Amino acid sequence: MPVLTRPVVAAGTVARNPQPALPTGDGLLLRPWRAEDASAIHAAFQDPVILQWHIKSADSEEEVAGWIEEWHTMWREERGAQWAVVDEDTDELRGRVALREMLLGEGVAEVAYWTVARARGQGVAARSTTAVTRWAFEEVGLHRLELFHSTANPASCRVAAKTGFALEGTKRSALQHPDGWHDMHFHARLRSD
Repeated sequence: MPVLTRPVVAAGTVARNPQPALPTGDGLLLRPWRAEDASAIHAAFQDPVILQWHIKSADSEEEVAGWIEEWHTMWREERGAQWAVVDEDTDELRGRVALREMLLGEGVAEVAYWTVARARGQGVAARSTTAVTRWAFEEVGLHRLELFHSTANPASCRVAAKTGFALEGTKRSALQHPDGWHDMHFHARLRSD
């Protein structure tokens, strides 16, 4: 059956170039993950706060090394893009920001993030979300970015609001966390916003 619309973003737009490093302009750098980041990711996933809001754990550095390989594959296959958020001067890990579930033809992706414990309260998630949003709209040409978080996570709600992601609704009992089913806030931002 013929498709009646043209792709929002042509296939190959992302993968034809290496994944870029994205400076935030205020001391942070979003850079592609490296194999040597496995120990820092593993350490971050020992934090109970990260485990509270995520649905997987990191049992070993070897397991995390597999994640990094998969993140590189996602870039090549244009399914997603994951960045390490690091201090621009020291390269110390501050968090992660990602475009997940990237559908170039539809012009849509989901923004996701986490912040290491020692970097919380410093605007890391908001600053990195702003940088990746700018790149997704201005460089890639996506039309819509979505952001989901548990309604029990007010810090994520503040990040969404601060970065211009409008609350569009609540998905009831939408994602199972280790402590049970959570309602999820559904935020979005359009390139035209």
